[in-house]
Amino acid sequence: MKWTGRRQSENVLDQRASGSGAKRARMGIGSLVVVGLALYALGGDPQTIISILGQQIQQQPYAYSGNQAAQSSYDSDESKGLVSVTLADLEDTWSQLFAQQGVQYKPAPLVLFRGGTDTGCGYGQTATGPFYCPLDGKVYLDLGFTDDLAQLGGRGDFALAYVVAHEVGHHVQTLLDPNRMRARKSQQESIATELQADCFAGIWAHYASKERDFLEPGDIEEGLRTAAAVGDDHIQRSAGQMVSPESFSHGTSEQRARAFRAGYENGKIANCQFSNPR
Repeated sequence: MKWTGRRQSENVLDQRASGSGAKRARMGIGSLVVVGLALYALGGDPQTIISILGQQIQQQPYAYSGNQAAQSSYDSDESKGLVSVTLADLEDTWSQLFAQQGVQYKPAPLVLFRGGTDTGCGYGQTATGPFYCPLDGKVYLDLGFTDDLAQLGGRGDFALAYVVAHEVGHHVQTLLDPNRMRARKSQQESIATELQADCFAGIWAHYASKERDFLEPGDIEEGLRTAAAVGDDHIQRSAGQMVSPESFSHGTSEQRARAFRAGYENGKIANCQFSNPR
């Protein structure tokens, strides 16, 4: 990605040095499966999911003492810069697309945290993974998640950008339909919501590549690999679990990669509909 020297968003709220991150619930691949199961079983209600994860996942001391070497290799000012530039470009993209419909886009603040933080949806932890809270309209991200993403096969600067674009995609969904993200969902509705967010991430990549020369050769392939890496089936296999389609909440690797590609190839909101994903 050609991100250095570009505008950074003013909507990144860095809370990594706050006391709330003194303990960090370290997330491994198995925890990702737990999160996926909870998302389905609880109907995708962020407040309930975050609350229960906060009670059930045992915390371990987080080794932050001001020494970057003790942190995730991704938890750095460079990664913050990448996130800030990506968020700024997402703001430009969605402002343009909303303006074409005669609507003003309201940017989503992105909160960087370590370990845990208070949110409008309850207490959020690293173990929850990156998430969007529709009740306060903010994206939450512990950059340490990128280590777990790399274990699953999602590596590189565009992998992190894809994660940010996906979560901002949920914010776009809330702006387009405020009730969609707050209502309890069936399994198919939950998967359709996640695939649409993947498609919205692809829309951003479409404009970042074709209009602003933001991407480099190989970035889209990196995005496709990352989308596949966070497919429910791949996560379960990576955790040594049997693939359990009835527990899926985000879609298979093939579905997620296909949704991202659809957004990238057409660049149109209207084409990101997944009412009955297969």
